[in-house]
Amino acid sequence: MSGGLQLENANPVIFQRSGERLLTASEEDGDVHDPIDEREIFDLIRSINDPEHPLSLEELNVVEQVRVQVNDTESTVSIEFTPTIPHCSMATLIGLSIKVKLLRSLPDRFKIDVHITPGTHASEEAVNKQLADKERVAAALENSSLLEVVNQCLSSRTI
Repeated sequence: MSGGLQLENANPVIFQRSGERLLTASEEDGDVHDPIDEREIFDLIRSINDPEHPLSLEELNVVEQVRVQVNDTESTVSIEFTPTIPHCSMATLIGLSIKVKLLRSLPDRFKIDVHITPGTHASEEAVNKQLADKERVAAALENSSLLEVVNQCLSSRTI
């Protein structure tokens, strides 16, 4: 949250976190091929911190497992995220945080598409264009101040 500025969404609705996924013996066995699935991707992004509130993206319902699509054989991951309000100025930062988390966590073979859930943000097209532009994403991550904010969103929160 920015120091002293008024919150855009001062009273967000807080949602129940889903339960932790139980790992099977074959998932824990490094010798067994385990395709990456929607739940695994959701588990990577669900605990990302919201830049304005001391809550996770899952708790704010910004990310949901049903909005995650994975095709392991074609190496594609697609994430739709839903800002809490239609004029959320943090939408690009949230999308960038999701993209960075996946870029850092997944094998290089994956093509990652992060975009706003259609019809949920006033600047949806502009934000999606920024998130899809590899050069803009790379330039954003070269900005030390912006990278610090992204890293704060990705850091573990003490409960």
